[in-house]
Amino acid sequence: MSGVLLGLYVARLGLSATWLGLILSAGLGGATLSVAVATWWGDRIGRRRALLWLTALSAGGGVMLALGNDGWLIVAAALLGMLNGMGRDRGAALVIEQAILPATTDDAGRTRAFARYNLLMDIGHGLGALAAALPELLVFATGMEELTAYRAAFLVYAGLLAAGLPLYAGLSAAAEVPARVERLVMAPQSRKVLWRISLLFAIDSIAGGFLGAALVSWFFFESFGVSAAVIGLLFFGARLMNALSHLGAAWLAVRIGLVNTMVFTHIPSSLLLLTIPLAPNFAVAAILFLLREGLVEMDVPTRQSYVMAMVKPEERTFASGVTHLVRLGGWGVAPVFAGWLMGAVAVGAPLMVGAAMKIGYDLALWASFRKLKPPEER
Repeated sequence: MSGVLLGLYVARLGLSATWLGLILSAGLGGATLSVAVATWWGDRIGRRRALLWLTALSAGGGVMLALGNDGWLIVAAALLGMLNGMGRDRGAALVIEQAILPATTDDAGRTRAFARYNLLMDIGHGLGALAAALPELLVFATGMEELTAYRAAFLVYAGLLAAGLPLYAGLSAAAEVPARVERLVMAPQSRKVLWRISLLFAIDSIAGGFLGAALVSWFFFESFGVSAAVIGLLFFGARLMNALSHLGAAWLAVRIGLVNTMVFTHIPSSLLLLTIPLAPNFAVAAILFLLREGLVEMDVPTRQSYVMAMVKPEERTFASGVTHLVRLGGWGVAPVFAGWLMGAVAVGAPLMVGAAMKIGYDLALWASFRKLKPPEER
């Protein structure tokens, strides 16, 4: 919901694409700080307690966003609330949840568990994309001013975040770290794998920062003049494609391996992305976008499963946190440049830059890790 509506809300406030880039980067900057805390202190704070604090701050930032007018106040709300304009969950809560998840299954079932986890998240993402029609529905049903309707939608956003508080509070003690460690010392092999793969994730995340949902929504709005409701339906379809692809990723990984699944599904998705700015009309662009979304997320459960497989159980929060820090750093840097490219070069320029970078990342990942197998593939 926030990914689809944020760019349109910023436009309704009379702010430019440059402001949108700053707001996106501020939100990702706040998320990066929270991931750093979760990485180094999450297990010591307690996983449930950390999840509760993160949720409360996110909801508070959503309230500030809904009530703000000034550009800098919106930037501050994004920073405090770790505002996610990517259209998918990318926050510190994800780091802790991923550290908890492998303990619920064995090596053979780990990728399927991550696939189900991402499937459920994408169902939420799809419903959130549909909820992006809320401002237009409020205007139509009540005659509410358009900007006020957008503010109301972001109050709903804050309320949905707050609804997670009792759910996190109800997690059992099994969610906590298996063995309490005051100072983590990673095994040499784990450390080697983690830093190598994190460097590659940095490239992918910078590329992804050019492709956040708020920026893509802005692209469709500026290029084809479509409404928030239409963009919301498009992103709903995209999240359905993502959800189905996660199940396909688990099936494919059993047959060709985690690394091959990551790479050989990601490259075609980037080639499709390159064609979207060249589309002659919205219908063609939407079809290309949906085809791309059917492939682009197949690397997510496989990537998560691979990283968790290559480290020890007590290293998982740290490994999950480090890889997310790297990714958030790239996502936080890129939107400022993407906003500038949209204004100075072409509205579709960020899509083409992001796609080219992602192809380079995939080739480097395959060259570096194709021979390093997780336990179930050895």
